[in-house]
Amino acid sequence: MARYIAFDYGTRRIGIAVTDSGAIVAAPECTCSPEELPTVLSRLLEAEPCAGFVVGMPGLILGTTTDSTAPIRAFVDQLRKAHPGLPVELVDEDDTSREASLAMVQSGMRKSKRRKKGQLDQIAATLILQRFLDRR
Repeated sequence: MARYIAFDYGTRRIGIAVTDSGAIVAAPECTCSPEELPTVLSRLLEAEPCAGFVVGMPGLILGTTTDSTAPIRAFVDQLRKAHPGLPVELVDEDDTSREASLAMVQSGMRKSKRRKKGQLDQIAATLILQRFLDRR
C-alpha cells in the first residue's frame, strides 16, 4: 500500500501532512519554506511509496478565487511536472485555518506553542488530507 502527502501551500510556509501506509489516517508531518520543499519531498518519497498528492485550494466548491489561487495553481503544475506518475488531487481548504486553530485550543496546546505559525499550517494540511480521505 502507499500513502498520500498533502500540502497547505503558502508563499512563505507549506504545511505538510501524510497518511499511514494504508491511507486511512492523516497526521501532521512538518512545515517548510518553498525553498526547502524539494528536499523535504525527496525525503518523504524515499521513505515510503506514495499514492499521490493532495493540495488545498481555497474557493474550490464555490468556484471563487483568492490571492493565493494563482500561486497554488503554479505549485500544482510544478508537482505534476516533477512527478508525472503521481496524481494530484485538489481539495477545498476553506475554513481549515480556523478549524486548525480551534483544534489546537481544544487539544490543550499551550498558547506559546499555538503562536508558532508552522503548527497551524501542519494541522491545516492534516485537515485537508482528512477531507480527501473522507470523500474517497
